[in-house]
Amino acid sequence: MQAHLSRRAPAARSHTPLSFATVTGSLSGLLALAYQCGCSDPTLEPLPGEATLLGTAAQPLRRTSGRRLFEEETFAGNGRTCATCHGAETGTVAPEDAQRRFQEDESDPLFLHDGSDDGEGQGVTRMLEHATVLVSIPLPPNVSLADDPAARSVVLRRGVPSTLNTPALDPVLMLDGREPDLLTQAANAIRGHAQSPIEPSEEQLQAIADFERSRDFFSSAELRRFARGGPAPELPEGCNESERRGRRFFEDLPPDASLEDGLCAGCHSGPMLDRTNQFLPLPIPVGSRFQTVGVSELNTMGNPVREFLFTAPDGTVTSISSPDPGRALITGELDEGTGTQLNAFKINSLWGISRTAPYFHDNSAKTLEDVVKHYALFFRTVTDPDGPGPQEPAVQLTEQDQADIVAYLRLL
Repeated sequence: MQAHLSRRAPAARSHTPLSFATVTGSLSGLLALAYQCGCSDPTLEPLPGEATLLGTAAQPLRRTSGRRLFEEETFAGNGRTCATCHGAETGTVAPEDAQRRFQEDESDPLFLHDGSDDGEGQGVTRMLEHATVLVSIPLPPNVSLADDPAARSVVLRRGVPSTLNTPALDPVLMLDGREPDLLTQAANAIRGHAQSPIEPSEEQLQAIADFERSRDFFSSAELRRFARGGPAPELPEGCNESERRGRRFFEDLPPDASLEDGLCAGCHSGPMLDRTNQFLPLPIPVGSRFQTVGVSELNTMGNPVREFLFTAPDGTVTSISSPDPGRALITGELDEGTGTQLNAFKINSLWGISRTAPYFHDNSAKTLEDVVKHYALFFRTVTDPDGPGPQEPAVQLTEQDQADIVAYLRLL
């Protein structure tokens, strides 16, 4: 289910009267400069003509119905609504959110069912510390568990995918891409996550999807324009030296001698910064949406590791130990011809990334600094030709590099 990003009314302010020309001239100049640098988001008031496409004018009843269904309707389930797990500002839920809500109400539906430690409503430690839920993934016909051969599903610990900018701009839904469209995703969440005994109607699901495409679900006016068929968003230039240095990691450039130019753009390219580009030095087609960056391999969360048996068409069985094989559990393939599927997850968009913590499929990175530290380790590991030997890794992000990348991410 997707998130409703609410607005707040501006606070009342005292002011000294100024001439209209002075106010408009100064404000216009400041806004133009801030927007050019990427340091300030344009107003989220309706764009010209937007009411027809994304607002309430075209479908007033369905849009209003979708908001109610998203924010209030439990479908006679466990008390959860779509908004229970998709926060008003972030589209997801963070440990800080869970801790605040637990202090306010220990019976909050967030802590029921798959939000509890045992999946049956007992214990809240995992949700309070990491904000992960227990997700049941059906096993492909050719995949089994070594310790439970009869099992046809596996329970994994995953974060709640943020829906910021997602419903209108990303056809790949969920961290492993398993849901084909918004209606199916909403239906499965109502059925499994909210434990509803009621099958939502197609009209209700469509109303939810329509609401999820409304203007409150975008992180900027630029992305809303893009969703309406406008120009693609462009990388901001940056307002200070750190941000401008950080920008080079996200430009679509061939690697330089340090291999750092365009380093992040290898997997965060395209209009939404969510796909591979032509400079990625791996046998992965341009535009791939799934990649492993060592999160399952390193398993810093200490999630339970299980042995998965993948049987190839020729009968060959490959044993894989992993806390979460990711995309491979959807395709049944370790390598689908488009690069590895094992431990691979969706490449998420970077637009609005500063608002969507925590990060990675297991919420192992709580801050952007944690994200960049992980990538520093990842690149140091994968570019070290002889492991802990005499040769140095080809990519070594310095502390300054990491700070510059974080500074730039906060602009997006």
